Amino acid sequence: MDGSRSTEQDCGMSTNDALLKQVNISAEDDNLVARFEIDGNIPGSGAYVVGLVAASEDYSSQRRLGIEFMNGEAISFYSFNHSLSAEENYDIKGVEHSGNVITGNFPMSAIHGLSKGHVMTGFSEADGREFQSGVPVTEAL
Repeated sequence: MDGSRSTEQDCGMSTNDALLKQVNISAEDDNLVARFEIDGNIPGSGAYVVGLVAASEDYSSQRRLGIEFMNGEAISFYSFNHSLSAEENYDIKGVEHSGNVITGNFPMSAIHGLSKGHVMTGFSEADGREFQSGVPVTEAL
């Protein structure tokens, strides 16, 4: 799927709710700063997740970095290394959100080991269902 909205319509969100418009990442000190811009607001009820999927060029090594909201409040900030089947949870203080922008200050170690030629895309989920995937990411690393 490209960055467009999934055809699943029964996830409880209207067409314009929290549509992930743009994802930018940059390096600041030892952090990978991910800035998610959404069209609309974080849903005030239910679960909503924004994140990144980062992988080596051949997809043999994959990471999933995410920020989860429940009823409009950030509740989880994590990365998952598929190669190690290991999840690491971070201090929720690393998440900021204001209006339609969500910022996650992930430790750079979350993508440690991926080559310069890695692949990275954004995603969102609503109430446990894929909402969007394959959203292009602008990188400044």
